This record gives sequence, C-alpha cells and structure tokens, in this order.
Amino acid sequence: MTRTDKRGFGDLGENVACVFLEKHGLKVIERNYLRKWGEIDIVCRKGSKMHFVEVKSVSSETGIRGEENMHPQKIKRLERAIQTYLAEKKIDMDWQLDLVLVNINMITKEAKVQVIENVF
Repeated sequence: MTRTDKRGFGDLGENVACVFLEKHGLKVIERNYLRKWGEIDIVCRKGSKMHFVEVKSVSSETGIRGEENMHPQKIKRLERAIQTYLAEKKIDMDWQLDLVLVNINMITKEAKVQVIENVF
C-alpha cells in the first residue's frame, strides 16, 4: 500500500468515525488540526465537554489491532496538540481524548466502529 493509498484509507476511516460520532450526539467542529508536533484527527463537542478524537483505521484482512498504535509517545504528542488547540481557540472547558477504532472489511465494504473513551 503506497502512502497515498494509506492516506485514502485513513480518510475513509475518519469519515466513518465522523458519521458514527454525529449519530451518537457529538458535533464535529474540526478535522485534521495539524501542528508540527502532532495532529488531532477530529475535534468534537458534546454538551459542555470537548472530545479530541484519534482515529485508527485497519483492514479486517490484516489482523492488526488499531489500538496497538497508541503508544505513550503518541499520546504525549496528542496532548501537546490538544493544549495548543485549546490555547489558540481560547477554550476553557473540560475535555477528553477518545480513540475510535474503525475496522473496515474491504471485501464487503462494511465497517465496525469501537470507541475507547477518555484514553488518559
């Protein structure tokens, strides 16, 4: 899979995640907030809480688990990006980091979504 293929696969997973989150009452505010020290895939809000969402998309054919890619260094970069986002937007409210796992079956074109809330 080329880098372009991986990016397209990741975008597909993020699109699935956005639809899932909105169906569950979250309002998507922004996608792909990027700074040189990290990227936030999806920024959402539900009630009085901000949700920063990391999406891990995997193909069910590979047998790889998306949560295996959430190592301490990745979480540290995400936390720094979240703090930057909150400061830039002048947001002072409760927040949490959620992990959305999107398992895509490329043969049947079906996706299964799992949410792991408040990762740290």
